[in-house]
Amino acid sequence: MHHTREPKAAVVLLDNREHTPDHEHAVHLKLADCLAQLLGIERQEPPPSSQPREAIYYVPTQTLIDPTRYQPRGIETEDDLFGGLVSQPFMATKAISHPLPAGAACPPGWTDAFAQHASDALLRGYTVFAREDARRAVALLLREGKVRIKPVRACAGRGQQVISDLQALEPILAAMDEQALGLWGLVLEEDLSAVETFSVGQARVAGLTLSYHGTQQLTRDHDGNDVYGGSDLVFVRGDYLQLLQLPLEDPVRLAINQAMRYEQAAERYFPGFIASRRNYDVARGLDSRGHLRSGVLEQSWRIGGASSAEVLALLAFAANPALQALRASTHEVFGACTLPADATLFYQGDDCELGQLSKYARIRDHDRRE
Repeated sequence: MHHTREPKAAVVLLDNREHTPDHEHAVHLKLADCLAQLLGIERQEPPPSSQPREAIYYVPTQTLIDPTRYQPRGIETEDDLFGGLVSQPFMATKAISHPLPAGAACPPGWTDAFAQHASDALLRGYTVFAREDARRAVALLLREGKVRIKPVRACAGRGQQVISDLQALEPILAAMDEQALGLWGLVLEEDLSAVETFSVGQARVAGLTLSYHGTQQLTRDHDGNDVYGGSDLVFVRGDYLQLLQLPLEDPVRLAINQAMRYEQAAERYFPGFIASRRNYDVARGLDSRGHLRSGVLEQSWRIGGASSAEVLALLAFAANPALQALRASTHEVFGACTLPADATLFYQGDDCELGQLSKYARIRDHDRRE
């Protein structure tokens, strides 16, 4: 049960990352401004100490880890932040998306019950926290086909490698820091071809719950790499069950059901887990034998690439109580860019790391059917 709490007085961006590039910091500030507008309060720089802790609504840049660290700041329920809070480091990453190989080492708080409960929603793979366990797990997976090696703290698919024999694993393991591997883990997963990635998510702010599904696009960065280029999303007012009322193609319906299954496992097996922003990447593709596979790759319980569309959708639903569904999109464009007339700009500039870059979001069309 929610106990009655004082209304929030200010929104504060909580940058809890080791390094945040300029373009991302600008987006985070704009997201915090939109959330402040939604909540009808102002955004402040880190709060004056006179402000009672319960009066702050936080926008963390990463999933928060360890509730005991954040309770003194007043972060106790999903109404206190846009993002999520977990009790152990591995719970904030894609490490939870696979079970351990039998008898493997694991960090405090690990439970195999999560992967057992969510098994229908997962691809074939293992998570490991030690080099020897990685060798055993890769040997098992190679019987089925190629294996994708995924560092759990990299995002946008960076740092991943696909191997087809055990020898190829050794240089990857040699380059890894043993302590980091023991804390965060490494994901080893069946490699799929012809992959489509669906996004399924939910945002809960100011008494509103929105749920969505959509797809991601890739774009080329200035170095010619394929990177995240935006998302095209369909939002509904309400929870995932409302989303399932839409006319959906079977792969999308399966992706939503798999995201729900994954989230239910987290709520059941991760004590202290709270999240007001939930996003799941669900991949669908062909395994080495040509069979169709679908599974949740990872969760994002923090602001992410789709959040600019999420906050615009929240504002649109808040402004029009009759609105039941809408389409929104996010866009990341490298190089010169002419903004569409209906774009809300989140960043435009010459970033010192990525070069000329524009990030914007659009509300595409409102569905006014009652």
